[in-house]
Amino acid sequence: MKPATEEIREVVARALDEDLGSGDVTSRAVVPAAARARATLLQKQPGVLFGLKAAAEALRQAAELEGAGEVAFDPMVVEGQWREDVPATAARVSGSARALLAGERTALNLLGHLSGIATLTARFVRAVEGTGARILDTRKTTPGLRLLEKAAVAAGGGVNHRIGLDDAILIKDNHAELAGGVGEAVRRAREAEPELELEVECRDEAEVREAIAAGADRLLLDNMDAEGLRRAVAIRDEAGGPPLEASGGVTLETARAIAETGVDLISVGALTHSAPSLDVSLKLEPAS
Repeated sequence: MKPATEEIREVVARALDEDLGSGDVTSRAVVPAAARARATLLQKQPGVLFGLKAAAEALRQAAELEGAGEVAFDPMVVEGQWREDVPATAARVSGSARALLAGERTALNLLGHLSGIATLTARFVRAVEGTGARILDTRKTTPGLRLLEKAAVAAGGGVNHRIGLDDAILIKDNHAELAGGVGEAVRRAREAEPELELEVECRDEAEVREAIAAGADRLLLDNMDAEGLRRAVAIRDEAGGPPLEASGGVTLETARAIAETGVDLISVGALTHSAPSLDVSLKLEPAS
């Protein structure tokens, strides 16, 4: 999942509008308009860096708003790789001092947030390494930032679930209740959208069997304990059924035990709704 340049531009424009308002009054009062500066973008915590394009776009747009010419942004790292030896230089930047100051916080907010998601994802991927299970994200994203956040998950080694409500069918308990049961919900969905992947949430063994019999493409095992997951895996294996996805309250401490039950996928809402930001900073100095 790679957000298009236009999507990055739109996200950055909204963020800068929120932060700058009518302009950076402090820098305009203190820093001469002609002043130039160099800056070093630093990764200060171990983890996976992601979001340099968004950071560069924030500084570019800030320079445009200041009427200050171009900002040079030179990445010094490959995104998506775990870095342990920190602090380390992530990019070198140069341009109008006012522009760099105006765009600094927006650039760091985006980079730190997206890198935090990539880092937490990488920790989950490491936690289940060797089991064959893959880590999925969810739709529990920050409004307006979904594509960027899902791209960060992918950078951390995770797998993107559906992007929105229109690209796959996921029959949850409320859908099944309103349709008159899992089997009937699957039948209706197949009839309405035969080309879309169809996943069904299952809460117990009976629903697992019903969903497999109905021909679901994937089963979402919601909030089942380890024993329940193992029984669902056994039922699936016996029936030659579809991939199984475990979901609900998954943590770094429980992820491996869940993976070892034999499920194929583990979805983790915390990747996008609870990842702490990675510590990054921008150090400025006057250009000679």
